[in-house]
Amino acid sequence: MHRAFFDINIYWLCALTFALAAFTCAVVTPLVRRMAFAVGVFDEPDDDRRVHTQPTPRLGGVAIFIGFMLALFAMLEVALNNNFVIHHYLGTRDLAQIIGLLFGATLMLGVGLWDDIMGMRPQTKFLAQFLIALMMIVLYQFTILGFSLPRVGYVSLGLLAVPFSLFWYLGMVNAINFMDGLDGLVTGVALIASVTMVIVSWWHHQYLVAITMCALGGAAAGFLPFNYNPARIFMGDGGSLFIGFVLASAAVMGTEKVAVGISLLVPLLVLALPIFDTARVIVQRLGKRAPLFDADRSHMHHRLLDVGLSQRQVVNLIYLVCFVLGAIAIVLSRPGGPHVL
Repeated sequence: MHRAFFDINIYWLCALTFALAAFTCAVVTPLVRRMAFAVGVFDEPDDDRRVHTQPTPRLGGVAIFIGFMLALFAMLEVALNNNFVIHHYLGTRDLAQIIGLLFGATLMLGVGLWDDIMGMRPQTKFLAQFLIALMMIVLYQFTILGFSLPRVGYVSLGLLAVPFSLFWYLGMVNAINFMDGLDGLVTGVALIASVTMVIVSWWHHQYLVAITMCALGGAAAGFLPFNYNPARIFMGDGGSLFIGFVLASAAVMGTEKVAVGISLLVPLLVLALPIFDTARVIVQRLGKRAPLFDADRSHMHHRLLDVGLSQRQVVNLIYLVCFVLGAIAIVLSRPGGPHVL
């Protein structure tokens, strides 16, 4: 009976976090859209890489951030005033991690917003991402120390822990950022990835990860109606960098309690398509000695448009692939399953 009471409580806590984030983002997004027009921050369809036809505000990341933050702050308030929650779900180390996550996410949003509003050289933006990731590792110990592999056991990274963690952060953040090229693409994929990670985190008792992903998934759900084609607002670099950072951080948090490959491989599997596309584009640009971070139409979603698919068809196709990969991740990571992950 105690176990059932425990499960019901964590489910309700996650559900309320998701609902609050979704509601807040849905309410705030129209206000942010009006603000973006008022201050003149919007995307003009001024080159062949753009696929929209009307000027569109690009400060949607602010609405996603507010929805996410409000939901997590509300959860934090519940935890601090409820000894049962702290004793059974979250420890003092978890609360410290939430503070670190919120601080780092705010900085990453700031980098993206600076680029959205003022413009930023790609090298400068990458350096800022590097410094934020390094801060998370040094100050808040968001470090991947090792992981378990099937038939191998635990693999300690040792001296490679810090460079591996940096690579994880920078790779995830830029994979999400590079994917943001079509209406609703990143928003929907973030929602699918979040729900997948929530389910897997429940099963493996990683409750901080589950609650964090509920906040991100809820914010994405609240933003998607405004961002789906034809988009009324874009998330901009502020939103894509923020989402990539939260996904990367949540996976690292999962490795701290249980050193298992699932914490890293679930987001890798769900996001395999954009990650593979990002790696392919980088290799292609290196081969041509082209700038790594310059925008072009070499991404998979642009190529699908070029063969005649509509924006909605391309986005829905990528949603479907990510959904199938997420379902595979859930099946492989279920308790009593094959433990491939």
